[in-house]
Amino acid sequence: MDKVVPWIIPVGIIVIWQFIVTAGIASGKLLPAPSDILLDAWKLFKSGELQKNIGISLFRALLGFIIGGGIGFILGVLNGIFKVCRLAFDNTIQMLRNIPHLALIPLIILVIGIGEPSKIFLVSVGCMFPMYINTYHGVTSIDKGLVEMGRSYGLSNSQVFFKIIFPGALPTILMGVRYALGVMWTTLIVAETVATSSGIGYMANEAEQFTDMSTVILCILIYALFGKLSDFIAKLLEDTFLVWQNPREIS
Repeated sequence: MDKVVPWIIPVGIIVIWQFIVTAGIASGKLLPAPSDILLDAWKLFKSGELQKNIGISLFRALLGFIIGGGIGFILGVLNGIFKVCRLAFDNTIQMLRNIPHLALIPLIILVIGIGEPSKIFLVSVGCMFPMYINTYHGVTSIDKGLVEMGRSYGLSNSQVFFKIIFPGALPTILMGVRYALGVMWTTLIVAETVATSSGIGYMANEAEQFTDMSTVILCILIYALFGKLSDFIAKLLEDTFLVWQNPREIS
């Protein structure tokens, strides 16, 4: 039952959507029926265009997340633990964080160009700050009494980190992972519609030029499915590593 209920509304929307177009209530040219979108997806799949562009988008998204999320995590840990790092870097990071990263697109194109590095860089910047903020907050929120207790029991600095600080900060870090995954797709959508020749965003942009609404909506649905998959992975990580934290739900 728990696996069925979340899909009732999405399936209901698709059924109603199909009925509205089939009954002629809405124009099939402006709002293609789900069946037409599936046919369009099958044609693109047979030509190889769909899987090629999906693969390119996934590569950009994952590489950008790994680079940006990794940098954000490392900076969050260093600034959270070491006062010298915090004084040196945190103020600058906070200033940069308040600059909308999508506003950097013209500058990135001028400096890096319109190739793959610019798109991956933009996704990396978008993922870095959520990971940094949540990691930093998680590390600095650890009860100092627990750290002192660990030291009194003879734990080394590395043992204190892996046995006390990291486990305590993990819930907030994983929250940063979930947020960064969402920002990853939002950033990629914009990056792939600006001066690019491949990817899901490029497919949508090209379809818009020819008023191909089926492909436009297909691309939107693909992004939505990837967003759902990312959220599922983030939740799976939380359920796996934070099983001790899950409260008993009231049925």
